[in-house]
Amino acid sequence: ELHLRGMRVHEIEDAVDRYLDSAALASLPWVRLVHGKGTGALRSAVHDALKRHPAVDRFELADVEHGGSGVTVVHLKE
Repeated sequence: ELHLRGMRVHEIEDAVDRYLDSAALASLPWVRLVHGKGTGALRSAVHDALKRHPAVDRFELADVEHGGSGVTVVHLKE
């Protein structure tokens, strides 16, 4: 799980890329990115980074009981 709350939008892409690279090397099937709800700027930046990352199969917002729109669940390619 990577916590991004409190970070600036311009810091997100490098942090997400490094985390996803490590997760893919560890053969994790999925990870959680905690960006918070706020204005949605961090969520949008995270989703933009996920669309470009080669290890990402798909992603979705977490279920309400697991963070809802403040958490993105990322499914990695095998």
